[in-house]
Amino acid sequence: MTTITATPIPGLPEVRPGDDLAGLLLSAAPDLRDGDVLCLAHKVVSKAEGRVVDLRDIEPGDTARELAASHGKDPRHLEVVLSEAAAIVRERPGVLICRTRHGFVCANAGVDASNAGADDRVVLLPLDPDASARALRRALRARAGVAPAVVVTDSFGRAWRRGQCETAIGVAGLTLVDDWHGRADADGRSLRATAIAIADEAAAAADLARAKDSREPAVVLRGLERHVSADDGPGAVALVRPAAEDLFI
Repeated sequence: MTTITATPIPGLPEVRPGDDLAGLLLSAAPDLRDGDVLCLAHKVVSKAEGRVVDLRDIEPGDTARELAASHGKDPRHLEVVLSEAAAIVRERPGVLICRTRHGFVCANAGVDASNAGADDRVVLLPLDPDASARALRRALRARAGVAPAVVVTDSFGRAWRRGQCETAIGVAGLTLVDDWHGRADADGRSLRATAIAIADEAAAAADLARAKDSREPAVVLRGLERHVSADDGPGAVALVRPAAEDLFI
Protein backbone atom coordinates (compact mmCIF):
# COMPACT_ATOMS: atom_id res chain seq x y z
CA MET A 1 0.00 0.00 0.00
CA THR A 2 1.24 3.49 -0.87
CA THR A 3 0.37 6.60 1.14
CA ILE A 4 0.22 9.80 -0.90
CA THR A 5 0.06 13.22 0.72
CA ALA A 6 -0.85 16.52 -0.96
CA THR A 7 0.23 19.66 0.88
CA PRO A 8 -0.37 23.20 -0.42
CA ILE A 9 2.56 25.59 -0.13
CA PRO A 10 1.41 28.58 1.94
CA GLY A 11 2.60 32.14 1.74
CA LEU A 12 3.24 32.60 -1.96
CA PRO A 13 2.64 36.23 -2.97
CA GLU A 14 0.73 37.35 -6.05
CA VAL A 15 3.08 36.45 -8.90
CA ARG A 16 3.84 39.17 -11.44
CA PRO A 17 5.61 39.19 -14.81
CA GLY A 18 9.33 38.75 -14.37
CA ASP A 19 9.12 37.34 -10.84
CA ASP A 20 11.64 34.71 -9.79
CA LEU A 21 9.24 31.78 -9.38
CA ALA A 22 11.93 29.33 -8.25
CA GLY A 23 13.08 31.75 -5.57
CA LEU A 24 9.53 32.35 -4.35
CA LEU A 25 8.90 28.62 -4.11
CA LEU A 26 12.11 27.88 -2.24
CA SER A 27 11.38 30.68 0.23
CA ALA A 28 7.90 29.31 0.90
CA ALA A 29 8.89 25.62 0.83
CA PRO A 30 12.54 25.23 1.93
CA ASP A 31 11.97 21.52 2.63
CA LEU A 32 11.42 20.49 -1.00
CA ARG A 33 13.30 17.28 -1.72
CA ASP A 34 14.12 14.76 -4.41
CA GLY A 35 11.18 12.46 -5.04
CA ASP A 36 8.60 15.19 -4.41
CA VAL A 37 6.14 16.14 -7.13
CA LEU A 38 5.64 19.90 -7.27
CA CYS A 39 2.32 20.72 -8.95
CA LEU A 40 1.75 24.32 -10.04
CA ALA A 41 -1.46 25.87 -11.32
CA HIS A 42 -0.39 27.21 -14.69
CA LYS A 43 -1.44 30.76 -13.89
CA VAL A 44 1.54 31.39 -11.62
CA VAL A 45 3.85 30.10 -14.34
CA SER A 46 2.09 32.16 -16.99
CA LYS A 47 2.15 35.30 -14.86
CA ALA A 48 5.87 34.94 -14.13
CA GLU A 49 6.49 34.50 -17.86
CA GLY A 50 4.43 37.56 -18.77
CA ARG A 51 1.61 35.63 -20.42
CA VAL A 52 -0.95 38.19 -19.25
CA VAL A 53 -3.04 40.41 -21.51
CA ASP A 54 -4.78 43.67 -20.60
CA LEU A 55 -8.06 43.67 -22.52
CA ARG A 56 -8.01 47.46 -22.63
CA ASP A 57 -5.21 47.11 -25.18
CA ILE A 58 -7.20 44.77 -27.44
CA GLU A 59 -9.16 45.87 -30.49
CA PRO A 60 -11.46 43.01 -31.52
CA GLY A 61 -11.82 42.09 -35.18
CA ASP A 62 -14.97 41.19 -37.08
CA THR A 63 -14.79 37.47 -36.27
CA ALA A 64 -14.40 38.14 -32.55
CA ARG A 65 -17.35 40.54 -32.64
CA GLU A 66 -19.52 38.00 -34.44
CA LEU A 67 -18.62 35.26 -31.97
CA ALA A 68 -19.19 37.62 -29.05
CA ALA A 69 -22.69 38.40 -30.29
CA SER A 70 -23.61 34.71 -30.55
CA HIS A 71 -21.91 33.63 -27.31
CA GLY A 72 -22.66 36.59 -25.05
CA LYS A 73 -18.97 37.19 -24.34
CA ASP A 74 -16.59 40.14 -24.34
CA PRO A 75 -15.33 40.56 -27.92
CA ARG A 76 -11.91 41.60 -26.64
CA HIS A 77 -11.65 38.33 -24.72
CA LEU A 78 -12.64 36.38 -27.81
CA GLU A 79 -10.04 38.22 -29.89
CA VAL A 80 -7.39 36.89 -27.51
CA VAL A 81 -8.94 33.40 -27.68
CA LEU A 82 -8.75 33.47 -31.47
CA SER A 83 -5.10 34.53 -31.31
CA GLU A 84 -4.32 31.55 -29.06
CA ALA A 85 -6.42 28.95 -30.91
CA ALA A 86 -5.10 26.76 -33.68
CA ALA A 87 -8.70 25.76 -34.45
CA ILE A 88 -12.23 26.00 -33.07
CA VAL A 89 -13.40 22.40 -32.81
CA ARG A 90 -16.85 22.81 -31.23
CA GLU A 91 -19.13 25.65 -30.29
CA ARG A 92 -22.58 26.27 -28.95
CA PRO A 93 -24.03 29.39 -27.27
CA GLY A 94 -21.72 30.27 -24.40
CA VAL A 95 -19.23 27.49 -25.11
CA LEU A 96 -16.19 27.67 -27.38
CA ILE A 97 -13.95 24.58 -27.48
CA CYS A 98 -10.60 25.14 -29.18
CA ARG A 99 -7.43 23.30 -30.01
CA THR A 100 -4.42 25.28 -28.85
CA ARG A 101 -1.06 25.51 -30.53
CA HIS A 102 0.12 22.91 -28.03
CA GLY A 103 -2.54 20.45 -29.20
CA PHE A 104 -4.69 20.76 -26.08
CA VAL A 105 -8.45 20.72 -26.60
CA CYS A 106 -10.09 22.99 -24.03
CA ALA A 107 -12.51 25.85 -23.48
CA ASN A 108 -11.47 29.24 -24.84
CA ALA A 109 -7.99 28.00 -25.83
CA GLY A 110 -7.02 28.22 -22.16
CA VAL A 111 -7.58 31.99 -21.99
CA ASP A 112 -9.01 32.70 -18.53
CA ALA A 113 -10.03 35.78 -16.57
CA SER A 114 -10.32 34.04 -13.18
CA ASN A 115 -7.53 34.78 -10.69
CA ALA A 116 -5.99 37.11 -13.25
CA GLY A 117 -5.09 39.68 -10.61
CA ALA A 118 -7.20 42.57 -11.93
CA ASP A 119 -10.30 43.41 -13.93
CA ASP A 120 -9.98 43.54 -17.73
CA ARG A 121 -7.08 41.12 -17.59
CA VAL A 122 -6.75 37.54 -18.87
CA VAL A 123 -4.07 34.91 -18.41
CA LEU A 124 -2.89 32.73 -21.29
CA LEU A 125 -1.32 29.29 -21.18
CA PRO A 126 2.49 29.23 -21.12
CA LEU A 127 3.98 29.25 -24.61
CA ASP A 128 5.70 25.92 -23.89
CA PRO A 129 4.54 24.41 -20.58
CA ASP A 130 7.04 21.53 -20.82
CA ALA A 131 9.91 23.98 -21.23
CA SER A 132 8.54 25.94 -18.25
CA ALA A 133 8.49 22.79 -16.09
CA ARG A 134 12.04 21.85 -17.14
CA ALA A 135 13.37 25.35 -16.50
CA LEU A 136 11.84 25.47 -13.04
CA ARG A 137 13.19 22.02 -12.15
CA ARG A 138 16.63 23.05 -13.41
CA ALA A 139 16.53 26.22 -11.29
CA LEU A 140 15.52 24.29 -8.16
CA ARG A 141 18.36 21.82 -8.72
CA ALA A 142 20.91 24.60 -9.24
CA ARG A 143 19.89 26.63 -6.20
CA ALA A 144 18.84 24.04 -3.64
CA GLY A 145 20.40 20.81 -4.88
CA VAL A 146 17.02 19.10 -5.16
CA ALA A 147 15.10 18.10 -8.26
CA PRO A 148 11.45 17.38 -7.52
CA ALA A 149 9.32 16.47 -10.50
CA VAL A 150 7.45 19.53 -11.75
CA VAL A 151 3.90 19.41 -13.13
CA VAL A 152 2.19 22.47 -14.60
CA THR A 153 -1.58 22.03 -14.45
CA ASP A 154 -4.81 23.45 -15.84
CA SER A 155 -8.49 22.57 -15.51
CA PHE A 156 -10.04 20.89 -18.56
CA GLY A 157 -13.50 19.58 -19.21
CA ARG A 158 -13.82 15.91 -20.19
CA ALA A 159 -15.70 13.94 -22.81
CA TRP A 160 -18.48 11.83 -21.26
CA ARG A 161 -18.31 13.59 -17.88
CA ARG A 162 -19.59 16.75 -16.22
CA GLY A 163 -17.26 19.10 -14.39
CA GLN A 164 -13.61 19.94 -14.83
CA CYS A 165 -10.55 18.01 -13.76
CA GLU A 166 -7.01 19.29 -13.31
CA THR A 167 -4.73 18.04 -16.06
CA ALA A 168 -0.97 18.03 -16.61
CA ILE A 169 -0.03 20.44 -19.41
CA GLY A 170 3.69 20.60 -18.62
CA VAL A 171 5.79 17.86 -17.02
CA ALA A 172 9.44 17.41 -16.07
CA GLY A 173 10.69 14.33 -14.24
CA LEU A 174 7.46 12.39 -13.73
CA THR A 175 6.16 9.26 -15.44
CA LEU A 176 3.39 10.33 -17.79
CA VAL A 177 1.61 6.99 -18.18
CA ASP A 178 2.16 3.71 -16.34
CA ASP A 179 1.37 1.22 -19.12
CA TRP A 180 0.20 -2.14 -17.78
CA HIS A 181 -0.14 -3.72 -21.21
CA GLY A 182 1.05 -7.31 -20.96
CA ARG A 183 1.10 -7.37 -17.17
CA ALA A 184 -1.26 -9.56 -15.15
CA ASP A 185 -4.16 -8.41 -13.02
CA ALA A 186 -4.93 -9.85 -9.56
CA ASP A 187 -6.53 -12.90 -11.19
CA GLY A 188 -3.60 -13.53 -13.51
CA ARG A 189 -5.33 -12.22 -16.64
CA SER A 190 -3.12 -10.42 -19.13
CA LEU A 191 -4.05 -6.75 -19.36
CA ARG A 192 -4.46 -5.27 -22.84
CA ALA A 193 -5.67 -1.69 -22.41
CA THR A 194 -4.85 -0.48 -18.88
CA ALA A 195 -2.61 2.60 -18.88
CA ILE A 196 -2.66 4.73 -15.74
CA ALA A 197 -2.42 8.47 -16.42
CA ILE A 198 0.09 9.21 -13.64
CA ALA A 199 0.78 12.86 -14.50
CA ASP A 200 -2.89 13.77 -14.90
CA GLU A 201 -3.84 11.94 -11.70
CA ALA A 202 -1.08 13.78 -9.83
CA ALA A 203 -2.44 17.07 -11.16
CA ALA A 204 -5.95 16.16 -10.05
CA ALA A 205 -4.77 15.05 -6.60
CA ALA A 206 -3.02 18.37 -6.11
CA ASP A 207 -6.18 20.26 -7.04
CA LEU A 208 -8.10 18.50 -4.26
CA ALA A 209 -5.69 19.96 -1.71
CA ARG A 210 -6.42 23.57 -2.59
CA ALA A 211 -9.45 25.73 -3.30
CA LYS A 212 -9.89 27.93 -6.35
CA ASP A 213 -9.93 30.98 -4.07
CA SER A 214 -7.21 29.89 -1.64
CA ARG A 215 -4.28 31.61 -3.36
CA GLU A 216 -2.30 28.40 -2.91
CA PRO A 217 -1.32 27.57 -6.49
CA ALA A 218 1.51 25.19 -5.57
CA VAL A 219 1.04 21.76 -3.99
CA VAL A 220 3.69 19.20 -3.02
CA LEU A 221 2.81 15.53 -3.46
CA ARG A 222 4.76 12.88 -1.57
CA GLY A 223 4.49 9.13 -2.02
CA LEU A 224 5.04 9.05 -5.78
CA GLU A 225 8.82 8.66 -5.62
CA ARG A 226 8.74 5.52 -7.76
CA HIS A 227 7.38 7.62 -10.62
CA VAL A 228 9.93 10.46 -10.31
CA SER A 229 12.92 10.24 -12.65
CA ALA A 230 16.31 11.95 -12.77
CA ASP A 231 15.79 12.88 -16.43
CA ASP A 232 13.01 15.27 -17.40
CA GLY A 233 11.33 12.90 -19.85
CA PRO A 234 9.39 13.75 -23.02
CA GLY A 235 6.98 16.20 -21.39
CA ALA A 236 3.20 16.46 -21.42
CA VAL A 237 3.23 16.95 -25.18
CA ALA A 238 3.53 13.16 -25.39
CA LEU A 239 0.11 12.86 -23.74
CA VAL A 240 -1.73 14.68 -26.51
CA ARG A 241 -3.79 12.28 -28.57
CA PRO A 242 -3.31 12.90 -32.31
CA ALA A 243 -6.38 14.47 -33.87
CA ALA A 244 -6.78 11.53 -36.24
CA GLU A 245 -7.23 9.23 -33.21
CA ASP A 246 -9.61 11.52 -31.32
CA LEU A 247 -13.23 10.37 -31.66
CA PHE A 248 -14.62 13.60 -30.20
CA ILE A 249 -13.18 16.32 -32.45
